[in-house]
Amino acid sequence: MNKFIQLYPCFLLLVSMLFIGACSQPAPKQAVKQKPQASFKKVWGVEYTEVRRYFNTGYSFNEKGYELDPNWRFSFPSDDSVRIYNPKRKMFVIAPVTFDHDSVFNIAWAYMRLKMLTRDSLIFQVLHVSGKVIDNEGSSVYLTAYSNDYIKNVLHKNPLDMQVFTRKDTLFIKRKVAEATADHHKAFAARKMAELKSISPMVKVEQVINDDRADTDNDGPPIDYLSPEYNITISKAYDDFSYYFTIYVDERGGMEFGKSMVPLEPEFAQSYPRIMKGLVAGYLKAYLKVKPGTTLGIPHTSEVIVNVKGTK
Repeated sequence: MNKFIQLYPCFLLLVSMLFIGACSQPAPKQAVKQKPQASFKKVWGVEYTEVRRYFNTGYSFNEKGYELDPNWRFSFPSDDSVRIYNPKRKMFVIAPVTFDHDSVFNIAWAYMRLKMLTRDSLIFQVLHVSGKVIDNEGSSVYLTAYSNDYIKNVLHKNPLDMQVFTRKDTLFIKRKVAEATADHHKAFAARKMAELKSISPMVKVEQVINDDRADTDNDGPPIDYLSPEYNITISKAYDDFSYYFTIYVDERGGMEFGKSMVPLEPEFAQSYPRIMKGLVAGYLKAYLKVKPGTTLGIPHTSEVIVNVKGTK
């Protein structure tokens, strides 16, 4: 008995160590459930027409007048290819589709996040990607497409007739037109830009083409209309001069000086704008025929860049 009493503390220590060791053993690893890869398999061969492209504001235009053009017509023959209409080549072409991660794809060289997919419709979020990193704040554009079967047999319309702007967009533009008419500083880019034409042999007018995508296969809208620019050369002028500035072209085709495109030193801050205003009131109004820019067919005030040079 005494011997057992002497060994009892050792017995308790051994049991405690075994218990602690058992508790410290790592739990068996649980199998991680993998999220199934997003796929277009259930809509292979379904032909879709884009019916709306819009900002997260719900409008197809932003405050500067930039227009999102709904022009995609496409189908997925497989998960790694898309048959898409190229407006410039006026034909359908096969472009690659690459799954990236989660619900993100690169479709015809554009990154998209699949938001909804059914045989009748789908929604993509157009992603802005820089250095393989998604800019969530800059990814503010969405694309909605309906299947041609749904458009024809349920909506009873022609698919191409769906690629038009909504009443909501029209009301938005009408509001902006009214604001720009009341205050030219609220002018916005005209989708069909203002046209400047010479009505005198003394004046030569040339439109400047700045669209970086003019010679590419990118099917987005041209971007020159956001900052239209003209070179204007006046011969037999009162002096040799060169000024680079903007003008406001209003809804009636009237012109008004905007701002200098070149930073002005303090000593010229008063005199140079007066000269540029004089060029607008004198030469430009006398020798140019002006057609105002329009958006959705509505004429409105827009800003145009002019590089005016005079030679004696």
